[in-house]
This record gives sequence, structure tokens and C-alpha cells, in this order.
Amino acid sequence: MTPAAALFRSLGDETRLKIVRRLAVGEARIIDLTRELGLAQSTVSKHVACLRDCGLVDYRVEGRQSFYALTRPELLDLLAAAEGLLAATGNAVTLCPTE
Repeated sequence: MTPAAALFRSLGDETRLKIVRRLAVGEARIIDLTRELGLAQSTVSKHVACLRDCGLVDYRVEGRQSFYALTRPELLDLLAAAEGLLAATGNAVTLCPTE
């Protein structure tokens, strides 16, 4: 898989996009994300781990807590460009019929 495909695949999940959007406003703990997104801790942890593996999210430790944050502010520009593209196409983008 090319790096670009891997990047878009990591962002191709609705839950991961929600996590990215939430972290765009500031760092959060897994428990914060769990409460705000209404998802199970295991689900949130799995998706945060994926974003960490891609280098898009990292964390800092404070006592016994880990605070997660976006590592690349350019990610917000990418998402804004995607939203602009969707608006320009009238949200006509559909999933590719073949995987």
C-alpha cells in the first residue's frame, strides 16, 4: 500500500474522523473521547492506536493519565479541503464499488 493510500485509509473510518475532529479542539484522554463519542473504551482505544500508528496522534503522560493530541496541524487543512470538495460536488462522492 502506498503511503497516500494508507493515510486516506486511516481517515476512511467515521469513528477515526470523529476522534480527529475532537482532538482538533484540544487534547483528550480516552475516557473523555469515550464519553463524548458515546463509544466503548475498547473501540476508542483501537481507533486511537490506529491514528498513533499512522503518526497522526500522539500522547503525553501526566501522572497515571495519558492525554492524546494531533501531531500534524496539516491534517486540519486536509480535512477542510475535503469538506470544500464535498461541498463543491454537492456531496456526490460515492464509495468505490470495488475493494
